[in-house]
Amino acid sequence: MTVVLVHGNPESTALWDPLVAELARAGVDDVVRLAPPGFGVPLPDDFPATVTAYRDWLIGELERLARPVDVLGHDWGGGHVVNALMTRPELVRSWASDALSLFEPDYTWHDLAQIWQTPGDGEANLDEMFGGTPEQRAERMEGLGIGHAEALQIAGMQGEEMKRAVLALYRSAAQPAMAELGKGLPALAARPGLGIIATADPFGGTEELRRRAAERAGAEVTVLDGLGHWWMAEDPARAARVLTAFWRARAWSA
Repeated sequence: MTVVLVHGNPESTALWDPLVAELARAGVDDVVRLAPPGFGVPLPDDFPATVTAYRDWLIGELERLARPVDVLGHDWGGGHVVNALMTRPELVRSWASDALSLFEPDYTWHDLAQIWQTPGDGEANLDEMFGGTPEQRAERMEGLGIGHAEALQIAGMQGEEMKRAVLALYRSAAQPAMAELGKGLPALAARPGLGIIATADPFGGTEELRRRAAERAGAEVTVLDGLGHWWMAEDPARAARVLTAFWRARAWSA
């Protein structure tokens, strides 16, 4: 059994350190962290960093892993998981995502995403966001719930390549692109799924929207009351309990 973790923007695999430690305490020690190109790993010159390109990248990574696989995606990692499994659900035994709502037809991108989708404004915003020292960038992330050590590691990965990846990804995802992709959500019901709703996460739309997307995907829902966008870093013990309960009930017992 392999648990696969896929992170998003503007992150690196260090985001998962606290959760991986808690999973190990629960007996889950076969964990693979997949880093999308440009997000903590190099961005190849010929990689277009679009929604479709990341879907195909993740499909290729999952094809190389020994089955069975239980995959968890956060932020854009959650979007890549959903997008890949709408096409190839047989690649996993179960899936979990906190980004299902991105694929709802009436999902509206948050303000920051809309800035990144705007030529000129997006470049200027990311120049500022990824500017300064790693310590300064880490301090901003700590204020949003990431621990000091993890924030420093992630900040060290933020730069020109991540900027290029962010701009290309968000611009390829401007509506109606995500709504069109979301027509495939029902295909996810082929495998047990979990929609994660962190109630203090400001980027995923309303709870109603997230529940609607989970219903269309045939997924269970777990609510992490009071936790924000980086719920796995804010309360890793709680996150591990929720995930292992889902895996034991729906995946490992199958």
